[in-house]
Amino acid sequence: MVLDERKDNTMNMNYQSSKSTFIVKVDNRQNGTWQGQIVWADENRTEHFRSMLEMLKLMEDAMTGEMKIGWDERDIV
Repeated sequence: MVLDERKDNTMNMNYQSSKSTFIVKVDNRQNGTWQGQIVWADENRTEHFRSMLEMLKLMEDAMTGEMKIGWDERDIV
């Protein structure tokens, strides 16, 4: 998923044709958000997240291949 910001301050979502499978385990719910771990099943990689936003960014990075915030090589299960 790629988000494009337009001049009228709305977001345009362009979905790429690739698909991925994620397994989310919520360990705790604190400060109005989730903490836990997410498994990128296609690549057999696990990453911990501290908020739902961070979890969504991990998913976006996996889908776009940009790897900005996670999916470190040391986390391969």
